[in-house]
Order: sequence, then structure tokens, then C-alpha cells
Amino acid sequence: MKKTKLLFATAIVVVATFVAIAADHIDAPAVTNGTSDITDFYAFQGENTSNIAFVANVQGLLGPGSDTQNAAFDENVLIEFNIDTNGDNVEDLVIQATPRDGKMYVFGPTAPSQTGLNSTIASTSSNQVVVDITPYGQSAIVESSGGIMAFAGPRDDPFFMDFAQYGQIIGGNATSFNDPGMDTFAGSNVMSVVVEVPKSMIGGSGTINTWVESKRKQ
Repeated sequence: MKKTKLLFATAIVVVATFVAIAADHIDAPAVTNGTSDITDFYAFQGENTSNIAFVANVQGLLGPGSDTQNAAFDENVLIEFNIDTNGDNVEDLVIQATPRDGKMYVFGPTAPSQTGLNSTIASTSSNQVVVDITPYGQSAIVESSGGIMAFAGPRDDPFFMDFAQYGQIIGGNATSFNDPGMDTFAGSNVMSVVVEVPKSMIGGSGTINTWVESKRKQ
């Protein structure tokens, strides 16, 4: 599970229960070689400054070519963006993304039916977008509905980390990173879900807490 703080001014899917499981770039045994690994989470103001964008990347370290060509979102894994608007570190709103038959179904922002590690798909939410999952090597497919925009598909891994130099620092052979460093993730891909929503759908003012979870169907 990843958390961050953000400052800003004022089809048919079977309902199922999911349990959280997450990590970073396949560094946790529970998700090694799996499809629920979260590599990164980003939240930022959209190009339209009245919007906020949420990005979850999963299944890191996909090589170019066949690795990415054969990668797919897991229909048993729910990606859930959590939003806390009152500072109590409990989600007040969720945005859920679940794949089915080559499409990504996005529900929310909406109040969750339950908080915590277990979730039920908010299939009755009035805020819904369905987008075709963009195939590898093709232009991004974006769909919008009610001011919400969504994308799902493979993308270059945006995370920058020089693991070789990090190893040197940990081993006591160096005291700092190089400038410029070597990007360990250069050329590798991730499966990405991007949802952009109007800030008016989030509510509140000042600071919100937001984090993402991947939850496997039980």
C-alpha cells in the first residue's frame, strides 16, 4: 500500500469482495511473480487545473516486446484509489478499477460500502467510466463520462532509481548518488491505470490523504 498527501483548493460487473495485497517493484514475497504488485502511485493536479489525476502502476519490470505484449490486467485483482478528506486516515471516497474482457471498468469517486482491507465493487455508483484497455504499442485510448476520464494499458515505467549506486552506498563504497545516475528501470514497462476527476467530486479543501491498494478476489 502506498500513501501520499496532496494539497488542492477548495457493462456489467459481478459484485465481489476483495482483500488488499500490495508492494513495490516486486519486493514482497506475497506478490512476487504475481499480478497484484503495485510499483508506484501518483496523484497530481491535471492539465485542467480543476481536475486531479490518480495513477496506479502494477506489474513492474516488464521487458519491451513479448513481456509487455503478453502482460494483462488480472480480472481477479481490483485496483482501489482511497481518498481521505478529513484527516482521520480512513477512506471517505474510493475510485475502483477492475478489468473484464479487454475493458477497464472504473467506479467512483464514491463513498465505500466498507472501509479497511476488504472491499466490494461499487457497481451502483453514479460515477462510472468504461474504457478499452490500450494494446501494447498503440496510441492511448481514453474514455470520459460525467467529467471523469480513464485510461488503462502498458506504459514505460516512470520511476527512476539507480540500484547499482544504491548498492554501493549501502555497502559503504560510496556516500551519495551520481548526477546524473543510471536509471535501473529504463526500457521497462508497467501496466498503468489513470483516472482523472473534477476536484468538485472530491470535496474538502486544504490537504487530502490518498493511497492505492490492489485487492485480490477471495
